[in-house]
Amino acid sequence: MTEIRRTWRRTGALIAVASAGAFGVGLSAAPALAHTPVWSVTCDQVSVDLTAYSPTQDNTVTITVDGKDLLPTKTFKKEFHDQLGLPAHDKEVTVRLIVKAGDGDQFSRDETRTAPVCDDDTPSPSTTPPSPTPSVSSPAPSPTPSTGAPATPSAEPSTGAPGGGLAETGGSSATPLIAGAAAVVILAGGGIMWAARKRRSAQH
Repeated sequence: MTEIRRTWRRTGALIAVASAGAFGVGLSAAPALAHTPVWSVTCDQVSVDLTAYSPTQDNTVTITVDGKDLLPTKTFKKEFHDQLGLPAHDKEVTVRLIVKAGDGDQFSRDETRTAPVCDDDTPSPSTTPPSPTPSVSSPAPSPTPSTGAPATPSAEPSTGAPGGGLAETGGSSATPLIAGAAAVVILAGGGIMWAARKRRSAQH
């Protein structure tokens, strides 16, 4: 009976040791699967994906380009994702990623990568001025051969008065007055002659 108890005790002790060892292995393997910083750099963009970080501690991320902030320090928990456009550059620039894990410096990252220059397929504008396009003049009209016929007058001279009225004949508004005055003179002369004859008859 005593042997059976000893056997059970030894078996229980072995199980406890094995369980503790497995738990320890699991704890040591957990950090290897966590704190995964994945990021990439192209000629015009930086992509950042930080996963499996502490959900309770404050983690920070900073991105610089040639020492200048592209992403000022930001605080995150558990994970962080972003895509940032790079400023235009005519030579390679250095992109630096700084990640500080809140649950231990051993999980922090400080890495640098190089962003190449983007290939510009757009042709540069030509500095040579374009050649002038020769102007095409229209041919001059050919002269019409003369047939010897006299040229037709363009218009008959107008004999009418301006404005479409009849032509003036010499009369004016003073004509009736002149005729009246002549009649008076004739009557007066006739009266004088009649008076003179009557006076001569009376004298004889």
